[in-house]
Amino acid sequence: MDPLTVTAASVAALTTLSTVLYWRGRASSAEAEAAVLRLELQAERHAASHDPLTGLPNRRAFYQMGAASLASPIRHSFMVVLVDLDDFKRVNDDYGHAAGDEVLVTIARRFAAYAGDNLVARLGGDEFVGLLTTPPADEHWQCLASLRLAEFLSAPIRVLERDLVVTASVGLAPMRDDGDLSDAVRQADTAMYQAKSRARDTARYQIPDFSNTIGRTSIFDGHIAS
Repeated sequence: MDPLTVTAASVAALTTLSTVLYWRGRASSAEAEAAVLRLELQAERHAASHDPLTGLPNRRAFYQMGAASLASPIRHSFMVVLVDLDDFKRVNDDYGHAAGDEVLVTIARRFAAYAGDNLVARLGGDEFVGLLTTPPADEHWQCLASLRLAEFLSAPIRVLERDLVVTASVGLAPMRDDGDLSDAVRQADTAMYQAKSRARDTARYQIPDFSNTIGRTSIFDGHIAS
């Protein structure tokens, strides 16, 4: 066989192979770039909908996700739970903002663990909200569940080699069949501030009674020792 013929054939084969590899490389590169772009878009969407400190959904995402839960064809009874830490500013003032951030992250983690598969979000500052499924019209269950939540949240938090006990004021508002999420959050917020105005270093739970148009409030008290 003519060496020149072999060489020419080899060059042609190598050229073809190079062309194939080139386009495969371009395709692989395009796929890789698309994958990176998808990850970047996912990260951007997550950043836009989640609190950067705690990783919980933010206020906007809470209302979007909550509305989707309420619109589910599977019917549940829901309750809005609003949690606001007592004297949280003192934690920042006495121990620094890094300690305050650690407290917020711990509270967020505990609230999420307590809620399980239910929706929990950080509204801002030291205020958190949850949309929890509950037994229908069972105020006794709601009271006990709230007491357990307060006890769970108030367990000592190890910060700067010391144990901090942070208590919370909690407001509850059952979702009405004809109500919306914003109304329930406002009811829970009102109940929470009523609880906060009554005492510090305690947990009080106020459940609006919707059977009364005046808005009578049932009050459940639970003291947490500091």
